Amino acid sequence: KLAAEFPSEDIFLVTASPVIKAVTNFKQVSKTLEEFDVEEQPSSLLEKRYPNIRVIQSGVKQLKSDEHKIYTEDGKEYIYEKLCLCAGAKPKLIVEGNPYVLGIRDTDSAQAFQKNLAQAERIVVVGNGGIALELVYEIQGCEVIWAIKDKAIGNTFFDAGAAEFLLPKLTAEGQETPIECKRTKYTVEGSEEKGRPTGASDKLGSALGPDWHEGLHLKGTKEFSHKVHIEKLCEVKKIHLQQDFIQLQRTSLTFPKGEKNVGDEVLWPVYVELTNGKIYGCNFIVSATGVVPNVEPFLDGNNFAVGEDGGLKVDKHMHTSLPDVFAAGDICTAAWEPSPVWHQMRLWTQARQMGWYAAKCMAADALGESIDMDFSFELFAHITKFFNYKVVVLGRYNAQGLGSDHELMLRCTKGHEYVKVVMQNGRMMGAVLIGETDLEETFENLILNQMDLSAYGEDLLNPDIDIEDYFD
Repeated sequence: KLAAEFPSEDIFLVTASPVIKAVTNFKQVSKTLEEFDVEEQPSSLLEKRYPNIRVIQSGVKQLKSDEHKIYTEDGKEYIYEKLCLCAGAKPKLIVEGNPYVLGIRDTDSAQAFQKNLAQAERIVVVGNGGIALELVYEIQGCEVIWAIKDKAIGNTFFDAGAAEFLLPKLTAEGQETPIECKRTKYTVEGSEEKGRPTGASDKLGSALGPDWHEGLHLKGTKEFSHKVHIEKLCEVKKIHLQQDFIQLQRTSLTFPKGEKNVGDEVLWPVYVELTNGKIYGCNFIVSATGVVPNVEPFLDGNNFAVGEDGGLKVDKHMHTSLPDVFAAGDICTAAWEPSPVWHQMRLWTQARQMGWYAAKCMAADALGESIDMDFSFELFAHITKFFNYKVVVLGRYNAQGLGSDHELMLRCTKGHEYVKVVMQNGRMMGAVLIGETDLEETFENLILNQMDLSAYGEDLLNPDIDIEDYFD
């Protein structure tokens, strides 16, 4: 976007990664909903397309904002007129530096995970967001103990009802053949052979796109397909290595088959003690417990205003608290007064919108023009896939911040669709749509125009009424 806005200026893209993430197959589904694939490409493709872009492959060591300079790890320094920080986020690991704990947030860590899974008989997955959901669904031939701190699965995206709707898919033995993945894989030449130096796993890869598990062979050593046991309302209390565990003289549990949970005879490389008192041995632990903004290299010596979630605070023009420094994506915290039906969530869709809008803001700032807030921040809208169902979430889909003053309306056809709307004072505030419902555009409009729907009551979700047609 910057290269197009300023064709005669030099645009530097400083990245620690040898590939860049490109958005491909972009499709505007409705006013605010967009679908796209994320593809890894060599940076030379970007440079070919825009001759004024130069990609510098190096991590950033330091930012000296008062001098308008950044210092890279390869010992060089660059002076900027305007700077936008888009360094994303890094996985929030349950414990640092344990060889049996893998964090997943990017393609590199997903590959490490796949290597370990090939020898695994049992793993413990901790976390309840999008990545944990997909992971547990995709893993075959390996026992999975899934520890979640909530009452229901997928808490970041769903309520308990949607979780119940999806659960049968976890226990279904044979899986439908997975849908063909449109994203092509691009691997970096030469990076495979060298092998990664030890300690390189903390280097940030690029964040996973929405169908990151496609093309990864997620199969353990056992011959069955799905074997998932969910431990609810608990967190990891302690992780014991095999030696420590033997000295503890405690019992660990076998994979629960039915009601009885008996002691495990097998010795495992690592043991997880949960806050509910249960201990399970496993080959390794996957920490899919969310992300924290990756602000480390930029804070030192700079007086950034930082949000409660650790991100760099930005105003409605994506400006940080420092002159000429903007931020976008997972690294930033939206500190403006948001629209009543928008909230920040560290997702690909928002990263793309924020990046695009930040470039417009940088251009307006450089030219001394004023700019309106981008329309994509009017309504929270996200489209994804879970368990092979299309999933659309709109507005305050989980009644975020509405207190008890709201009501829910539901329509559910087992194995086919799940529709939930969040209503407040007769107005639609949010919705969750699972399956091919074709309601996303109608609901998007109803949330945006805040029309009073109290007259329709329950009929709003009546399957015999073509609501789409009615509000057209």
